[in-house]
Amino acid sequence: MDISKIQKVLKEFNIDGWLFADFRGRDYIANRMLNLNTDHLATRRWFYFIPKEGTPQKLVSVIESAYLEDLEGVNNIFTTWEDLAKSLSNILDGYNKIAMQYSPNNAIPYISIVDGGTIELIKGFGKDVVSSGDLVSIFEAYIGPEDKLTHIEASKLVNQVKDEAFKLISTTVRSNQKITEYEVQLFVRKRFDEVGLFWDHGPIIAVNEHAADPHFDPTPENSYEIKMGDLVLIDIFAKLKSANAIWYDITWMGYVGDSVPVRVQELFDYTKEARDIGLELVRERFSKNEKLTGYEVDEAVRNHIKSKGLGDYFTHRTGHNIATNLHGNGAHLDSFETLDNRQIIRGSCFSIEPGIYKYDEKLGYRSEIDVFINDNGSVEVFGPIQTELVLL
Repeated sequence: MDISKIQKVLKEFNIDGWLFADFRGRDYIANRMLNLNTDHLATRRWFYFIPKEGTPQKLVSVIESAYLEDLEGVNNIFTTWEDLAKSLSNILDGYNKIAMQYSPNNAIPYISIVDGGTIELIKGFGKDVVSSGDLVSIFEAYIGPEDKLTHIEASKLVNQVKDEAFKLISTTVRSNQKITEYEVQLFVRKRFDEVGLFWDHGPIIAVNEHAADPHFDPTPENSYEIKMGDLVLIDIFAKLKSANAIWYDITWMGYVGDSVPVRVQELFDYTKEARDIGLELVRERFSKNEKLTGYEVDEAVRNHIKSKGLGDYFTHRTGHNIATNLHGNGAHLDSFETLDNRQIIRGSCFSIEPGIYKYDEKLGYRSEIDVFINDNGSVEVFGPIQTELVLL
C-alpha cells in the first residue's frame, strides 16, 4: 500500500481523507487494500484513517492494540465505547469530507459495506461521508503491464478450449453419437487442467431454453442431449494458475446444423450489434480523453435491444469489472441492477455481454468480450470477436 499515492488521489478528488472501518472482517476491501492477515481477524472494531496530507491514524481496542502494527501511522487505543467515539472524533477533527466504503441509497452494493450505524456515527461528528467507489476502482481495478500479460495468455488458452468444445459437439452429433451439456462441461474442465488454467465454477454449456437462463449450470440430472437444430451457448472463463493472474471471460454462440433459421440469426444479430455499440462508445470516449461511467455503457447497449422491442428480455447488467477476481471491485457496466456511476479507469478490464433471453421461444443469447483499457487510453480486446454463429 502506497500512502503517498492514496493521498495524491484524495487531493485529485478533493476528499479530506479515507476512513477504513471494520469489524470481524466485514470489509473485505479494507482488509485486502491494507494487506491484513485475514487468517486472524480482529474481534473488536478498528479504524484506519488516511488524511490527504500528514500521518495516517490508527484506532484499535486495548485488547488488540497491536492489530494494525504493520501499517504506517500513529497508534491510538480505545477502551470503552464512549472512548472509541471520542477518539475517533478527535482523529477526524479538522477534516470534513470523508470517504468510506459506502454508497448512497445502496446504489452500488459492491461498495456499500460499512454498516449504517457507523455511518451515522461519523455523520454525527458533522462530517460529510462520501463514497469511496472511485477510489476503490483506482486501487483495486488497476492492472499493471505484467499482470495484463496473464490476461492475454489466458485469452489464448480459453479460446483454444472453447474451439475444441465446439468441435467436440459438432463431431459427436454429426456422427450420430450422444453428448450432453454436462458432458461438454466436464470436457472443458478436463482441458482447463491440462493446459494449466484455474476455474472455480462453470463453464456454462446451455442449449435452447437452457441458454435463456443466464446462470444455467448443467448437472447429470438437468442436462439436455445436444442435437441437430439446437442453439448452443458456451460461457467460458478461467485464469492462469499464477499469482495476480487476471481472469478471461467470454461467451460464444453456435448452431448445430447446416444453415441458421431466420429468427435464430435475427436475435443473434441484435445481441452482437448491442455489444458492438458498447465497445464503440468505450473507444470513442477514451480516444477523446473524456470520462465514462459504467451505467452509460449499459444504457447505450440496453437502448439498442429496447429499440428492437426486446428490452424485457435483457435481464442483467451489460458487464462486470475483471481483475484477479472474476467479478472485480471496479466499475461495472450497470444501469439496470444497480446505478454504477463510477468512472471506468485506464488500466482496467471489464466484460461487455448483452443478452436476449426468449424462454418462450426456447432461445437464449449472450455475446461476451473482455475490454482492456491501456494506460494511454487505447482500447484492446484480446482474442477474436464473434461476428457469426458457429455452424456445428
